[in-house]
Amino acid sequence: MMEIDTWVGASGKNGMRRDWLVRSQATGHVFARATSTWVMMNQQTRRLSKMPEEVRAEISPWFIEKQAIHEDSPEKIIKLDSKARYMNSNLKPKRSDLDMNHHVNNVKYVRWMLETIPDEILDSRQLSSIILEYRKECGSSDKVQSLCHPDDDGILKDGLKQTNEVNLLNGFSLASEILENNGLMDSFEKAPLWYTHLLQTQGERGSEEIVRGRTEWKKKMSTLPFSS
Repeated sequence: MMEIDTWVGASGKNGMRRDWLVRSQATGHVFARATSTWVMMNQQTRRLSKMPEEVRAEISPWFIEKQAIHEDSPEKIIKLDSKARYMNSNLKPKRSDLDMNHHVNNVKYVRWMLETIPDEILDSRQLSSIILEYRKECGSSDKVQSLCHPDDDGILKDGLKQTNEVNLLNGFSLASEILENNGLMDSFEKAPLWYTHLLQTQGERGSEEIVRGRTEWKKKMSTLPFSS
């Protein structure tokens, strides 16, 4: 049996944070961690707005100052362009994808991003972490384009840090047998792979960003840590 623990806390002067833990009720093993940051926005100006003191005073007694994910400030997610290696265009939301405000829900954003991940990665890897940066809403009439690009340089650097036997400077320039002879192929296969994502609208007036994202993929586990 699984249990989900969630709580809210402060994030800076004008933001709020909501965290989640998903774990086994029997063993306490944590299967997933998540965190989100929320800010107020002026609906007319579309700019961030300061949280009124009376609102903060009302909700602050409910804040719990602990974090599900302990990390430094995340790196800035770059904006992809037409040079992205993988692309899926003319994506259209269905009625079942909309929330009560008639905006596409978060789950659909993730699914659109994963549609651009190569099949060989989906077959050999599992999604380990995901970061999303929301830019604007997506409505029922919008046409969406999903862009995806691998972090080629970062993959090799991370994979070879464990051995320090060979220094790769130019991406995938070394042949696979060199990696095997130096005992690095196994390290490379175990190293996490990172992909950068962008969802944007497509229209006559050009494109507008919806969400930027980052996904991390690790080698699939042979067994899952479920208790019997």
